[in-house]
Amino acid sequence: MVAVHEVLATVPQSLAPVDPLVPDEAPGAELSASSIGSWTERLAATGLRGVEPAALVDVIRALEGLKCAAEAVQAAAATALDRETRAEEQRQGVPAARQGRGVAAQVALARRESPARGRQHLGLALVLDRELPHTFAALRAGRITEWRATLLARETACLSREHRREVDQALAADADRLEAMGEGELVAEARARSYRLDPEAAVQRRRRAEAERRVSLRPAPDTMSQLSALLPVKDGVAVHASLCRQADAVVAAGDGRSRGQIMADTLVERILGTSHPSARPHQSEDAAARSQPHEHQASGGAATDGGVGGSSGGRSEGASAADTSVMIHLLVSDSVLFGAPGAGHVDGYGPVPGDLARQLATADRAWIRRLYTTPTTGELIAAESRARRFPPRLAQLVRLRDRTCRTPWCDAPIRHTDHIIAASDGGTTSLANGQGLCEACNYAKESPGWTARPRPGPRHTAQTTTPTGHGYQSTAPPPLDPLRPDVSVAPSSPRDEARQEHTLTA
Repeated sequence: MVAVHEVLATVPQSLAPVDPLVPDEAPGAELSASSIGSWTERLAATGLRGVEPAALVDVIRALEGLKCAAEAVQAAAATALDRETRAEEQRQGVPAARQGRGVAAQVALARRESPARGRQHLGLALVLDRELPHTFAALRAGRITEWRATLLARETACLSREHRREVDQALAADADRLEAMGEGELVAEARARSYRLDPEAAVQRRRRAEAERRVSLRPAPDTMSQLSALLPVKDGVAVHASLCRQADAVVAAGDGRSRGQIMADTLVERILGTSHPSARPHQSEDAAARSQPHEHQASGGAATDGGVGGSSGGRSEGASAADTSVMIHLLVSDSVLFGAPGAGHVDGYGPVPGDLARQLATADRAWIRRLYTTPTTGELIAAESRARRFPPRLAQLVRLRDRTCRTPWCDAPIRHTDHIIAASDGGTTSLANGQGLCEACNYAKESPGWTARPRPGPRHTAQTTTPTGHGYQSTAPPPLDPLRPDVSVAPSSPRDEARQEHTLTA
């Protein structure tokens, strides 16, 4: 394959053994197991001593491309095996319903995986070959991983072949854009497009998923167990937010346990109705919550912010209604709110179908808060503060704009609102100079040799440069659909603008 040959040729000659690390066959020649085995042996014999750090980063990237291209060739081989096996069995008179039954098992054995994994691999290979040609091309070129191709196939599984090809064209035809997308961003956009193309299919898929809600238990290392609950989005987010709120209150009261330990202990206490042995007296959750629902922050952004009170269903003895009154941030454009096809965004989860967004927005305990956006594009407005630390409202605006950690391909929940250019270096505390980061990425950015700068663009863009000189750009996700064309925007009065600016920077 040309892609495999090109990727192999990018490995610096300083890393090669005596013979050049390139295939013996000319580009386009048929592959064989023996030739691939020969390349594997050459790679295994390659040394890395004395190589500059920047060259090592290039090698890592080249090998990642090689892995992806190899996964594509492996998928093509699985598809060809399925095709040839079915043709041979048809000639033998095997009934159509039984043709190809053993192919997945062969694939699993060859990959040294379980039969279930073999079926998954073969299923993905067939979908890529028949319905997602642009995604398959990106995988062959080493631009995306097999897992990202799997995500795109999974999120479009409910669509017809025509609609699936339409999503593939929109997301994967531009290989540069596809390569730059994080996993969370790819899943979110694929879901949103699927919701718009076939809302009814999305509704049916969601209903089937909600009917399969369950709790499961799996063993974990060191005599631990993994308790999992598959829940509708509003219940899952509400349960997690309630545990977060309790942990915050207990930590503030001086408890010595970690935040994660408190959340786990609280879960056990509420389900079993008993006090965990490691729990110590602490401030009550009622006192921490007061009369206002807790705002569960994670990711999101767009035109209308609906707070929806959620409940975890049951509660342990002595818990009050305030204990489980949790705010879920639903972000949805007015066009979707009034019935147009599209999606909303739930903080801490991601896109939800338009019909579910409308259900949440019209719930008895829902309330609406407007976020100021430009009337044509839906972009959130800018704001600035003289403070060195981001004020709460401005920090929230950054989180709503960025949704997840802005480091490319991270997609972790935002934990820190960070200055792109440090305040100590003259950076302003503003929306333009702010970005949402997870803890790990923010701490990495503080290491020697890391720099970051805002970059011009249609949406907020920042470039991070690593100590080896490799630059990575991050662009804020696009806003949800702008205002409907038939909705007029009344000009704000000077008093409204002053109040708006004061609110954002307070």
